[in-house]
Amino acid sequence: MKKILLMLFIITAMTFSVLAQGFKTPRPSPDATVSQFVGITKITIDYSSPAVKERKIWGELVPFGQIWRTGANEVTSITFSDPVKVNGHELPAGTYGIHTIPGENEWEIIFSKDTKVDDPMTYDASKDALRIKVKPEQNPFTERMVFTITDVTDNSANVNLIWEKLKVSFKVDVNTQDLVLQNARNTVDWRTLTSAANYCLQQNVNLDEGFNWIQASTLITQNYNNMSILAQYYAKMNRKSEAISTMEKAIDFGSRLKNPPFDLENMKKLLADWKK
Repeated sequence: MKKILLMLFIITAMTFSVLAQGFKTPRPSPDATVSQFVGITKITIDYSSPAVKERKIWGELVPFGQIWRTGANEVTSITFSDPVKVNGHELPAGTYGIHTIPGENEWEIIFSKDTKVDDPMTYDASKDALRIKVKPEQNPFTERMVFTITDVTDNSANVNLIWEKLKVSFKVDVNTQDLVLQNARNTVDWRTLTSAANYCLQQNVNLDEGFNWIQASTLITQNYNNMSILAQYYAKMNRKSEAISTMEKAIDFGSRLKNPPFDLENMKKLLADWKK
């Protein structure tokens, strides 16, 4: 009987534990998230949304001249999926804590690499990634603090912090064209094309296709590996002058590497033979 009662107690305790883990009550400052694509770059802001509740916000609840975690509960964070410029200053892709120093006429916005800070007392200035200064603007009354992302184009957007009768904004710029082109280059991998072309060269099969592959590889990027293989294709095709000039470029690439390629001397011998 004691064993049965003990088992029932354990089962009951485990059940309450599982239920407790899924049990939630409303937070006084509810969590919020806003996301927006600017071109192909995603901007996401995670924050908590405090209310005015008939209090004086600026200069009292949020003192001027002091570090503020920019919301309630955990520190507000912003994530950029790609490198961006914030008010003209470069900022790498990643997640940053947004800390602010409000002022009557000017705010300082701090993008920190530390996203775990939830108390201004534990703020560490050595982890700052960027600081910018912006001017606050008057805005229609808003009971709860919100972030909005507006004026969205393919290459830019404004991020706005709005609360009470104030709006603070900064501009985010992205180079969408460069990002799209780089993604395209990364999708077409020069290494795979080079390996396939080299296989055809070594096995003396599908040389026409291999030649197309090695040309495509050098269009993506030029380096010792693909240029030396392209030179050998030219030599097989009896295009001697192109073989020589291409191999010279390949050897120049290889000679400037910190660790010279294992077959560099062989390529130099090939070049010497072609020049005879």
